[in-house]
Amino acid sequence: MASFRDQGVVLRTMRLGEADRIVTLATPEHGKVRAVAKGIRRTKSRLGSRLDPITHVHVTCWRGRELDVVTQVDVVDHFRAVREDLDKMPVAFTMLEAIDQVAVERQPMPEVFKLLVGALSALAGDGGAVLLGAFLWKLLALEGLRPIVDRCAACGDTAQLVAFDVEAGGFLCRSCRKGQAVSPEAVTLVRQILGGRLRLALQTPASRVTADVERLATFATEYHLERRLKSAHSSALLGDAGRGQVGAPE
Repeated sequence: MASFRDQGVVLRTMRLGEADRIVTLATPEHGKVRAVAKGIRRTKSRLGSRLDPITHVHVTCWRGRELDVVTQVDVVDHFRAVREDLDKMPVAFTMLEAIDQVAVERQPMPEVFKLLVGALSALAGDGGAVLLGAFLWKLLALEGLRPIVDRCAACGDTAQLVAFDVEAGGFLCRSCRKGQAVSPEAVTLVRQILGGRLRLALQTPASRVTADVERLATFATEYHLERRLKSAHSSALLGDAGRGQVGAPE
């Protein structure tokens, strides 16, 4: 059996038998990796919490026919500040859930992996109110699903854009409007995220605008994935309770 070593972020785990777990990781060079961590649920396991979801690791595995086998793990970052914050945990799990859906086994994804690690690092720090929305927009762009944000997706007019329609592929002008109404401020924020001004976008204070940008990003992501991101809606509920600023979908 051949072995390989790569970085990885643990996306999820599943019990296997009495002492083992199946661990799913996102890796830059090997794509999605599903591997058995033998004996990890035993009290004296040397792997222990090294393979909990959200953890950034260096991992060595034996290559298996269906499932690989973890042989060594070194932790790069536990993202402890995320784990200890009830508001940040659903955001992190939404990121992991989205990556789990787009990642393909044994298909390299260095840019997607870089996006994930960067977003988790930002979340562990100050983060910013639009971090999750920015992550989802950037992920769509990396997957070849970047929305049209600088002109009307239907007619190409550069006049004021007033709506977003995922089927049309982006923002729409007043003449072509359908889908969901958007404010000029939301359009500007999405343009910053996708136009190389992410640092500026992340400095935007929490408001109805940042909530709407996150809602639109979640809607677009779910549309293209053809499934609901459960953790994203948990995050929205926490935001409603904790900040009172996230608006309901219109």
